[in-house]
Amino acid sequence: MYDEFDGAQGVFDFEEIANHLLEQGIDSSPSVLHGCLCGLLAAGASQQAEVCLEALSLALDLNLYGELAEQVMQLYSVTAAALQDDEFDFHPLLPEDDIDIVERTRELAAWCKGFLAGFAHVSVAADKGASALSEDSSEILKDFAAIAQAGADEQASEEELEGSYMELVEYLRFAALNVYMDNAMIEDAGSDPSPPLH
Repeated sequence: MYDEFDGAQGVFDFEEIANHLLEQGIDSSPSVLHGCLCGLLAAGASQQAEVCLEALSLALDLNLYGELAEQVMQLYSVTAAALQDDEFDFHPLLPEDDIDIVERTRELAAWCKGFLAGFAHVSVAADKGASALSEDSSEILKDFAAIAQAGADEQASEEELEGSYMELVEYLRFAALNVYMDNAMIEDAGSDPSPPLH
C-alpha cells in the first residue's frame, strides 16, 4: 500500500495488528485504531509518534504496550506522511479483499467510528467548535457518522455489495485527505498571519 515509505509493509498488515490486539486482550480492530489515528492527524494533532499512544488511550480507551505500541507509533508516522503525500497514496487500513464482504463493511464502519473519535478528541482538547470547520469538512464528518452505522444490505447481490464497498473506500480515502488539508490550511491561517503592509 505504501511502498515508498520505509517499513510500511510490515506496519500495515491488518491481520498482524489484529493478532497483537488479541494478545493484549484488547477487543478492538485495526480499522478503528487506524481510523482514530487518521482522525487525530486530520484534526491537527502533533505528528510526534509518542503523542498517538496517549491519544488512543483517551479517545478509544486503548492502552497499548510492547511491540504493538511500537508498531502503532510507526503506523502513525507512516499515516502522517501518507496524508501529506502529493501522490494521494493514503489508504484506510481495512481487511484484505478475500475477507467476507459483510466483515469488510463492518470494518469500514469501524474505521469511520475511529476517525470521528480521534477527530473529536483533538477538537475538544483544543476547544475547537464546529464553527472552526469548513462546510466541506462538516459535511464529510456527517457522512462518516452515517457510514459508521453502515451494514451490508442482505438483499443486494455480491457484485452490488462489492461495488458499493469499493466506492465507499475511495470516498473515505479522499474525504479524509480533504479534512486533513482543510484543517491544515485553517491551522496555517491561524498560526501564521501575514505581516502587516506599510
